[in-house]
Amino acid sequence: MAAGDYEFLQQFLKQRSGLNLSQEKQYLIESRLAPVARKVGLAGVEQLVARLRTAPSGAVADAVVEAMTTNESSFFRDKTPFETFVSFVVPSLIDRRGSRRIRVWCAAASTGQEPYSLAMTLKENAHLLPGVTVEILATDLAGHVLERARAGLYSAFEVQRGLPIQYLLKYFEQKGDQWQIRPEIRAMVQFRQFNLLQSFAGLGTFDIIFCRNVLIYFDIPTKADVLSRMAKVLAPDGYLVLGAAETVMGISDAFRSASGRPGLYVANRLAEATA
Repeated sequence: MAAGDYEFLQQFLKQRSGLNLSQEKQYLIESRLAPVARKVGLAGVEQLVARLRTAPSGAVADAVVEAMTTNESSFFRDKTPFETFVSFVVPSLIDRRGSRRIRVWCAAASTGQEPYSLAMTLKENAHLLPGVTVEILATDLAGHVLERARAGLYSAFEVQRGLPIQYLLKYFEQKGDQWQIRPEIRAMVQFRQFNLLQSFAGLGTFDIIFCRNVLIYFDIPTKADVLSRMAKVLAPDGYLVLGAAETVMGISDAFRSASGRPGLYVANRLAEATA
């Protein structure tokens, strides 16, 4: 790939999705975009870049962005955030407020394992949270992964990654060689296509935001911008959950660590007062 084409794709992807690709990632672009080029009837990535230069928006551009997103996900990934969610976060919010309605946002939800893990956790612990209503909004940039998430269909390999066997038997139905989440669990999650670079204004306010393992793909200014805007749509006493390899330290002063719990953050009161 010509250097100019690679630089164009770097800027295009950063502007459209926030993805920050280093110079060493050229192989990744070529391997992911070659199938896109073939699908739209082009000879290769160079011709695809030429198309993007003349038509930087539309179906082809959307397909390029979706092809470059990383959709790695698994049920109950890292475990601790889900335990903290039901044992500390939700009870803390209820105790402070008296209100029994909680709104959760799973950003970059991919094929749905994270929000469905939260839904199953709530079902399993319903006896500890009587009368509590939790609304889960799950968003992702890529439309094709959201289609899979809404269907709730997973391969045998996917349900073997982190999902307790008792949950598989209790909350899934076998469909041929796949497993589908039961309707009552799927009904607990609303999926919506959404780009984190867009305004959050239309999403409303949330009590808990899960934004795990997505900021690692952004540069520091983009991370800071996303975190600043998340602080503004998080309830004053709400919580932000980041991935195990992510932190706000040295990036944003909009949040601070919550109760010394790894990956759990609250909005700084100063940030709230000036939002």
